[in-house]
Amino acid sequence: MRDNDDLMANYRKAYDNRVGFGHRPALILIDFCQAYFEPGNLLYAPVEAALESALRLRALARAAGVPVVLTNVVYQAGGLDGGRFFEKAVPLRNFLKGSPTAAFGPGLTPFADELVVSKQYPSAFFATSLASTLTAAGIGSVILTGLTTSGCVRASCVDAMSHGFRTAVVAEACGDRHPDPHEANLFDMNAKYADVVSEDEAAQFLRSLVSGAAAV
Repeated sequence: MRDNDDLMANYRKAYDNRVGFGHRPALILIDFCQAYFEPGNLLYAPVEAALESALRLRALARAAGVPVVLTNVVYQAGGLDGGRFFEKAVPLRNFLKGSPTAAFGPGLTPFADELVVSKQYPSAFFATSLASTLTAAGIGSVILTGLTTSGCVRASCVDAMSHGFRTAVVAEACGDRHPDPHEANLFDMNAKYADVVSEDEAAQFLRSLVSGAAAV
């Protein structure tokens, strides 16, 4: 325990900084795809609670007029556009175009006014138009939710920060195959790239935007 306490104290000295939610946020739901919710699938993970959390935040974001972005992974037949990622990660076969396991997960259907970004690599920003679309819309910060914490959420978090967006990651609205990589990656993202926040914190922030809009 002493070693862990020393480690935490060391991290607090170096990395105990918060950047806040910023202004003009967008909420991003990363890869909540059906494959993660099907027992027996290679991608199956206990992530139902993460989706439920993300859906609650989505409702608040929509009420506040905050743009909502949904991402998915889609490959053409044979995975030709997947490159080395498709070659390495066998479960990505779930995301071939037209596969039922590539559909959005339970209860998640895009609204007409929500942006859907289809990608072939882990980050929502890599080789997509997301960064330029958000910038053109005047968005300065992002709130990230999604699957998996150690994979596409982390990659999107690093790229969001690298593109200049103030970034928050909602802990309960992200999920992974096992608690250890989930917690380790939340810890590291919070140290270096983003504010890792609770669902309650994110909800309070979104509600404040609703109140602010009502006041105007």
